[in-house]
Order: sequence, then structure tokens, then C-alpha cells
Amino acid sequence: MADVLLVEVVGRVATLTLNRPEVRNAIDLALVDALHAALDDLERRDDVAALVLKGAGGKAFASGADIAELRARRRADALEAINGRVFARVERFPRPTVAAITGFALGGGCELALACDFRVAGASSKLGQPEVGLGIMAAAGGTRRLPALVGLGHARRLLFSGAVVDAVEALRIGLVDRVVADDLVDGAVAELLAPILAAAPEAVKQTKVALRMWCHGVSEEALAAFDREAQALLFEHPDKFARMDAFLAKRRAPRP
Repeated sequence: MADVLLVEVVGRVATLTLNRPEVRNAIDLALVDALHAALDDLERRDDVAALVLKGAGGKAFASGADIAELRARRRADALEAINGRVFARVERFPRPTVAAITGFALGGGCELALACDFRVAGASSKLGQPEVGLGIMAAAGGTRRLPALVGLGHARRLLFSGAVVDAVEALRIGLVDRVVADDLVDGAVAELLAPILAAAPEAVKQTKVALRMWCHGVSEEALAAFDREAQALLFEHPDKFARMDAFLAKRRAPRP
């Protein structure tokens, strides 16, 4: 049986490809376990400066949770937050993350994309949280991350109705960051990441932590304390001296 998740690191970018194209990359327990294992490795790697998630087959990023498996889950399974825990790890990944979307990103697939820092969508993309049509809710982060991106009004419309939107509408409401032809998605992701990869890695990492704290409603006092500690760390970091010396000497900043 083919691996349900393909892991590739090229240069400083790791790519995780959901590899269940025969079921439009539906997220089952085996795929969740594979994501945990891949993140265990990638979180520790200093040579990885960005993470891209995509789906195999071109028809879907991820069509949602595996409904046959989901049908059998009960109260205890919900309390374990099977999908929610792995999506939270994607959100907490220490480097910038991008969902490269073609085709369907529905239900858990949309929630996985929401857990990423950026979303680049192909023109064929369709996104939504149709859980209410199946008698459940978007409980793996969708009710928090969706309104943070699109605002409460759009989030209510999508979450209450289960509506699915196309790429143009997703861009209009802020659900995705960029829309391109399907065959240009990989190039658009590389273009988005280029200036981030050129920036000081530790500075980007600390900035991501600060933004995530703000998104989760951490108090102003705690945010200010984090800013002080993170900046103190960066003030002593070799990258600061190398980059500021280059600026003062009118030289190009050193590559990470």
C-alpha cells in the first residue's frame, strides 16, 4: 500500500503531500498518525525554514475527514480531538506554513488549510465547512480560525449553512491569500516564500510565535513580556550582527 503521506525536503522547504487521491485525500486516522510522525521530525530540523502542505492527484487538497471512519466515532473520540490536535501542531509549527490548494478543501481539509499561515489556491479550488450537513460541527479549529481570517459575518454564513465557496469568493472574503491557475500553484507558493526564506530565520520564528499569541487572545501584558524576551534573544543573535553589518556597509544581507 502506498504511503498515505509523502515527505520531501528540497533546499530549506519541507513538503507534506496527503497521498490518498483515490478518496480525494480524505483524512483518516492513518493519515493523522503519519502527520504527527512527520511533524515530530520536521519540528526538530534546523535546516527546514518553511513547510508546505498539499494534496496528491490534483482533485483535492483534502476533501475532509474520512466519513466512513467518522461515522463510527463516538463521544470518547470527540474528546480526544483526533484531528484538532494534529491541526494545532501545524498551527504551532515553528516556521511559516503554506497550504497549496487545488480542488476540494472541505471540512477537515479546510480546517487543515486554516491552520497554515498562508493559503495559495488554484482556480479549481472549492473551500468550505459543510459539517452541519452531516450533523456535526467544525470542531477541529474551524470555529476559531475561520472568523479570525474572514470575520464573524462570513464565518457565520459558512459555518451555519455549510456553504462551499469557489476560489474567487474565497479570495474576496480573505479565506485564501492568492488564486492562480492550478498548474501555477507550486510556483506561486515558491514566490510567496522567497522573501520569507531570505529573512533572518530566528526573527521570523519569534515573530510567528508573537502573532500566534495575539491570535489566541493572550493578554497585552503577556504579549509585551514575550516581545521583550524575544527581542532580547534576537539582539544577541549572530544574524543580527551579520545583517546589520551588511546594511551599514551597503552589502547584500547574508543568505540563511
